[in-house]
Amino acid sequence: MIGIDKKQYWDNVYQEKQTHEVSWYQKTPSTSLDIINKLDLPKTAKIIDIGGGESYLVDHLLEQGFTDITVLDISETAILRTQKRLGAKAQNVKWIIADIAEFEPTEKYDLWHDRATFHFLLEEDEINHYLNSIRKGLTEDGNLVIGTFTEEGPRMCSGVIVKQYTEESLTNLVHDSFQKLECKIVNHKTPFYTIQNFVFCSFRMKAS
Repeated sequence: MIGIDKKQYWDNVYQEKQTHEVSWYQKTPSTSLDIINKLDLPKTAKIIDIGGGESYLVDHLLEQGFTDITVLDISETAILRTQKRLGAKAQNVKWIIADIAEFEPTEKYDLWHDRATFHFLLEEDEINHYLNSIRKGLTEDGNLVIGTFTEEGPRMCSGVIVKQYTEESLTNLVHDSFQKLECKIVNHKTPFYTIQNFVFCSFRMKAS
């Protein structure tokens, strides 16, 4: 997104569309929940959801009893909508408005979750900054769950170019610091009845 005010761009997207009108809408994020549940995290685990501004993942994590959840998104509009949806429960969540390409974590998390944000990073320096943020922001045995478009998936999303990945390319990006737990290919049906092909992978930090 070179030459674009990214924050304004994404605020406009959310101002112009309702929650169910964006392609990544999921009332129940089943794939993410299945992978997270397999990790068997304690309810006190510190979890951060990257790009989760209007995701329903936070709703389900709260329902499951998780008590330390952070949601990060570049769009204040998206976060305000989710806070309104959650009502009083929003007070139990930490909210961060930030561009993930510039984000510097100040806490250590047990789980770093990202569905459909990483593939918007195209420049090598942004990708490297993001990966370094993950390493800085996870505990010694922390977990990473990431879902991106595959080479069979869209080349553009919400009017901008995305970067496509495979299980191998995702794994190679993080293999120096992470051990792969599992990867799966998932077809996401959008509200417009189109199919988006994703690869989801979970990793655990290697012992230093």
